[in-house]
Amino acid sequence: MENDYIEFIKSIKTKTGIDLSLYKEAQMKRRLTSLREKRGYKNFYSYHKALTDDPLLLEEFLDRMTINVSEFFRNYNRWKVFEEKVVPHLLQNKLKLKIWSAACSTGEEPYTIAMILRKYLPPHHIHITATDLDENALVRAKKGIYPERSLNEVPNDIKVKHFKRNGALYSLDDSIKQAVTFKKHNLLADRFERNFDVIVCRNVMIYFTEEAKQNIYHNFTNSLITGGIFFVGSTEQIFSPEKYDLKLFDTFFYQKVK
Repeated sequence: MENDYIEFIKSIKTKTGIDLSLYKEAQMKRRLTSLREKRGYKNFYSYHKALTDDPLLLEEFLDRMTINVSEFFRNYNRWKVFEEKVVPHLLQNKLKLKIWSAACSTGEEPYTIAMILRKYLPPHHIHITATDLDENALVRAKKGIYPERSLNEVPNDIKVKHFKRNGALYSLDDSIKQAVTFKKHNLLADRFERNFDVIVCRNVMIYFTEEAKQNIYHNFTNSLITGGIFFVGSTEQIFSPEKYDLKLFDTFFYQKVK
């Protein structure tokens, strides 16, 4: 059975370019075994054959192996630090900022950044690149329509200013949507763009193996300008930031030192 899963991983990498061996095995295997059994396949060999023959099944598989849990202003106190300390610090010598929201899921995070920056900058000075592996999530992100639960932590003045309620759903204002460019990107395989002032990647690294995590951290550092800020999730503290030419700027915020 173990060989069955190992062969499945190899086949998926050949088929999609996604290397499942770089994700923590216990978590990923549990998630995919559950999906496989739900669809009635007794082993990964028969499941892989079905994925090859059925595009909808493959789409479901890709959606399940990525993690789409997000909401606006998630961990609100950290966003207050971003707004009151990080952004003013970076804007001391700049009129605009180059920002990357990595593993952005359905778009709540990059749109949160855009709403915060609107307090400091005119719309035409706000350009955020937002990336994710999951194309379905990116399609939803571009639409900018969200259920009420996604807005649990949004301050009321921002909700009134930037959202329009439509029954049970909320539509995001076009001026915020236009500030964000969405692209597909695989953190484990694709080239990293350079010269970012800020990179935000939260609540994703916990799913990767230690080796994969270290490679990604090095790549993120190389993508930052000197003095740039890396913002991580509340379970993803970097214990030896100096290994990646980073230093602590504030809790869960790291600054590139050289």
